[in-house]
Order: sequence, then structure tokens, then C-alpha cells
Amino acid sequence: MNTPFSPTPAESDRSCPDAPPGNGRSGDASSPLSILLIDDNPRIAESLAIAIDLAGHRLDVAQGPEDGFSLLAARRYDAILLDLNYAAGRTDGAEGLAMLDRLLADDPGACIIVITAHSGIRLAVTAMQAGARDFVMKPWRNAELIAKIELAARRRAAPRDHAVTEGTAEPARLLGDSPAIARVRDLIRRVGPTMAGVVVTGPSGAGRGLIAAALHAASHAAGRPMQRIDVRDPLAWTRLDGAERGTSWLLRHPDKLDDVTQARLLDRLRPEDRYITIADDPRAITPALARRIAAVEIAAPSLAERQDDVPLLARHFARIAAERHGLPAPRFTPAAEALLATAHWPDEARGLAAAIERALLLGEQGVIEAALLAPPVAPNAAPALSRASFDLDESERVMIEAALVEHHHNVTQAAQALGLSRGALYRRMARHGL
Repeated sequence: MNTPFSPTPAESDRSCPDAPPGNGRSGDASSPLSILLIDDNPRIAESLAIAIDLAGHRLDVAQGPEDGFSLLAARRYDAILLDLNYAAGRTDGAEGLAMLDRLLADDPGACIIVITAHSGIRLAVTAMQAGARDFVMKPWRNAELIAKIELAARRRAAPRDHAVTEGTAEPARLLGDSPAIARVRDLIRRVGPTMAGVVVTGPSGAGRGLIAAALHAASHAAGRPMQRIDVRDPLAWTRLDGAERGTSWLLRHPDKLDDVTQARLLDRLRPEDRYITIADDPRAITPALARRIAAVEIAAPSLAERQDDVPLLARHFARIAAERHGLPAPRFTPAAEALLATAHWPDEARGLAAAIERALLLGEQGVIEAALLAPPVAPNAAPALSRASFDLDESERVMIEAALVEHHHNVTQAAQALGLSRGALYRRMARHGL
């Protein structure tokens, strides 16, 4: 094919939702379960949907790992049914086992039941050894499968027992497969379970708050909400004294304080609490305070550093926006997909999410076109001989070329799709040598 980055609806610096200790929380014996099936076989999905509905539970279906991680980034599930093969002709289970590993790395308490063919008993054993809660063999009896799901979902996972609570916030999963985001996930897995102070840096809008939430989700305090305060507000400091011991704190912008105020802040911090920080300039944090709240730095990568993740993030944001507004899941035209691959998005992933939502609302028939998706250009913006202007020019060329291909080189139709007059498109084509 994981981890908004992914935020929902946008990877923002705002207080991003905490990851659950919970895809796999235990539930009340009479409460309906929320179940996610990750399987590309529509017949299995249809059959299970009926059986699970009759049992009083709810089923969401993902057709593969990408859809699965997108859904998991948006909501919590009591159980995950995970097929082990997706690509045509594959029977080795490598895709499913890789997803299992990533799911459990993000949430060690996840309740995952793997699905395998009758001949795949060795795969099932490998999955159980890796942390799956149970397995089912195809074909199965629905009653037995429902019983397995209910038993597995309501059996508390010992390592996370203390962390499973009702009311836990939505997930904080980092979507994407780029090396940049993989490095961030690796740091979170190593540092999250410790008491080390972590400062999250990087550009605004790139998902700093989501990284902070993922760190909290990996900690031993994940069952309780992380408290967030902007330390630039003196009135917010009173909350530092009244909270329960062992609380996790998200401190925003201590780098904006002067040295004296930072010293006062350090005096208010309790040794038994965990501190995660968001800062624009970690060098502005005094050494004494940094030892307490910024022992490790994790930099949120920009979209430019994880360009290959942009289409995946765009599809995730489109699905989230469509659900929010009660619209069908949209599709991107080839011109829009070409733009996603080359454009620079103001405000990083947060800006991409906003552009996707705007294009969805302004588009027609569930189609997102490049003309609606193009990043806005500030009026009166002075031209600059820079790398950015070159990239914008290249983005326009790629977008026009894709529109022409999409409309079989019908200039009138391509111009309409791009939001241009026919003459304006001809001028741009001439400029780009098309």
C-alpha cells in the first residue's frame, strides 16, 4: 500500500485526534461491535455484511490495504478482519502480513482476525505468532465466525488493558509509504512508549499535531486524553497543577517564550508527567527546558519530501469530505491526478485537504477536475525567478497535456475542463509547445 500521514479531515497542527488504544477495545457484552473487513472479494463482503447485520453489529468494507488504512485513520473499530492476499495470483500472504505488522505497530492492542484459505494454515500460525487475535479459514460458517469475532473483540488485550476506555478519541494514524513518513513512524514506535520529552517540528500544516497524537497513542497513558495547552497563554498554566499525576501534555509554542518565562514554565512541570511539544524553532528553547520537554526531535516532513504519498492522501481526504457532506465517493480525472503529482500545496497537507474538499463541493457528478483543484494564485503576486515558479509552470504544462489526452485532444472540451477559454488554452499550448 498508513498515517495521515493522515489526519481527518486534514493533517493539521491543531489538536489532532488521539489514536485509539483502540482498534480492538473491549466492549460491553450487549453492545454492538464496529467491524472492519479488509478484503478485495465483493462476494465475501456481501455475505459478511448480511451475517454481521443480523448479529446486530456494523461492518465497513475496505477493498485493500490503502482503503483499510484510510478507514482506520478516520474511526475506531472493535475488530478487524484481515485477508492476507490482494494482488492477483498472490498466495504467500506477504501483503497481509505486512499490513498486520503495521497495524500492530500503530496499535498493539488491535483486535485482528486474519482470513486465509483452507490450505493456508501455516500463514495463519505465522499471523497468530505476529499478534493476530484469531484466524478463520475459507469457507466458514457465519455463526462460528460471528462467535469468534465477538469473543476476540471482547477479550481484553493484556498489554493494553489499562489503556482501554470508552470515550477514547479518534485514531491518529500516519498514512503513506514514503521513506520520510516511514522514518517518522519508526521514531514514534521507539520513543512513544518512553517518558522522554519530544519536540515535534516541521512546517505548519504538515501534521505536527497528528504526530504528537500518535506519540501519545504509543505511550502508557494512551487510555487517558492528552491535555493540550498553548503556553503563550498564562491563564492556561493553571491546568498544569490540577491534572492527575502521570498526565500527558501537549505544549504548544514554548519557543515563543522568553528565557525568563521558559524558566518559570520549567518550574511548573512535574517529573511524573509526560511532555510533548510543538515548536517552530527548537533552538529557541532554553537548554534547561529542552532537557525536560525536547530530548528528542521529530520533524514532520513536508509534502515535497513525501510527494509519492500525495495521491493516497488526496483519496483519503476526498473520502472523508464525501462522508462529511453526504456525497458519493468522488473520482479524480487524469488531469487532476497529474496536478496532484506536481503541484505545491499552500499550507501543506492541511491545504491539500482543503483544496480537495472545495473541489468536491464545487464539482459535478462526483468528479474532481484539475481546474477546481488547482492551488489558488495570490492576486498581485510578484513574479519570482525561483524553483517554485518553474514548478508551477511545469504543473500547468502537465495539467494541460493530461486534459487534452482525457478529452481526446478536443481543445474545446479540454478548455472547459480546465476552466479556460478556447483561445486562452491555445495560447498556453503554444507557450508549452503542445
